[in-house]
Amino acid sequence: MNVLVGLGGSDESIKTLRRTIDRSDEAGDELTIAVLEKPESKRSQEEMREEATALLEEAGVDADLVTLEGDPGSSLVDYAEQGEFDQVVIGGGTLSPMGKIQLGPIAEFVLLNAPTTVKLVR
Repeated sequence: MNVLVGLGGSDESIKTLRRTIDRSDEAGDELTIAVLEKPESKRSQEEMREEATALLEEAGVDADLVTLEGDPGSSLVDYAEQGEFDQVVIGGGTLSPMGKIQLGPIAEFVLLNAPTTVKLVR
């Protein structure tokens, strides 16, 4: 399977990447990591690239690493449309006091507009 992971600057993104690396290693998936531009995040794009590279090296997994500019949701969907990906993986979502999932605007946009299956890791 050809998997695209959207990586913002949050802790949830790191958790998503770790889980996806583990799964892709077990399943033999081809992995592409898209580092998204998200100025309000805890980490910069460069920090996220470095963290992704370190996690990949630690796991011994080869992956393509790309940097996307512009609106995070739109750029990820556009990139997914240009490639032959079987799945897009994103992190996000919190639980409301009533126990229902609440999505942020980026996760919601990707879920509604991606041209392929989207896996939400929370």
